[in-house]
Amino acid sequence: MTQSWVADILARDGTTQPDYSKSSSSSSSSSLHKDFSWSETDEPHASRRKLILAKYPQIKELFVYEPKTFLVVVALVTFQFTLAYYLRNANQWLTFALAYIIGGIINHTLQLAVHDLSHNLCFKTPLFNKLTSIMANLCTGVPSGISFQRYHLDHHQFQGVDKIDMDVPSSFEVHFFTNSFLKLIWVFLQPFFYALRPVFLKPQMMNTWELINYVVQFTCNYLVVQYWGWQAFAYLLGGSLLGMGLHPAAGHFIAEHYQFIKGQETYSYYGIMNFFNLNVGYHNEHHDFPKVPWTKLPLVKKIAPEFYDNLPSYTSYLYVFYMYITDDNIGPFSRVKRSKTSGKGN
Repeated sequence: MTQSWVADILARDGTTQPDYSKSSSSSSSSSLHKDFSWSETDEPHASRRKLILAKYPQIKELFVYEPKTFLVVVALVTFQFTLAYYLRNANQWLTFALAYIIGGIINHTLQLAVHDLSHNLCFKTPLFNKLTSIMANLCTGVPSGISFQRYHLDHHQFQGVDKIDMDVPSSFEVHFFTNSFLKLIWVFLQPFFYALRPVFLKPQMMNTWELINYVVQFTCNYLVVQYWGWQAFAYLLGGSLLGMGLHPAAGHFIAEHYQFIKGQETYSYYGIMNFFNLNVGYHNEHHDFPKVPWTKLPLVKKIAPEFYDNLPSYTSYLYVFYMYITDDNIGPFSRVKRSKTSGKGN
């Protein structure tokens, strides 16, 4: 069912199916306890990057810094605090609705700005990227900018490697969220799993920058509550929690690396949400070239279309949610894992 759906929904003109013989999986549609797909091969992005650069060396010209990210952060943080101020005495249901509709999108955009900043793609000086990440956190309520960088770079360098890549669900998630109802709950709880998974599975000592991030964020939270009240803070925090759960902006969490086709472990999305999500949908392109900022990622595909047009891709995050929740052959286990790495990742 899953592969036939992918062939109908994901396939683009000229799409070819992956070679399934190169991927082994211990999961089956008849088993009650499914497991990850385990691969003995390296992640695919380093080798594809070499092929693309050999043919199109001009892509290196896209390895630039993008100061627009700073402007986006300043504009959105200003907007969010302004709206939170005006909602401090508003109807609670209106506040909730706007937290989902507006706050969810904006806070998600800010989190994806943090994603670009974690690669130091805004400023040449890492210090300024860190400070901008902390600023991007201000109206999200959660001090995540600095910690995200530490774990996210592992995701690129060691994609799918067991006990290192914290983007992959835990064994608990795999064996507990096993049916459509539970998977729906899992989707709602995505922000908690992304935040807590590294804490329990790969704890690290807090560094100085993380401490600064925490102090600045909690001070900001206190000031918002003290002078504007709990409802203003609820709008800000609600935008983060709602925007990373069952929300159109959050579809990329599942779309990026969950195996809807066996053997294909990274997928791109080419749809309208890229405008709000800072082109994170160009995810094959991003993993192939993590030094390319969000504004330039569409150019990677434009320069080297033959390397991407034949890869399965998405145009609807909502349909990704629907299939993930309703299809018994898809779940938290639908990820490629590796027991070791050659160190040739991004």
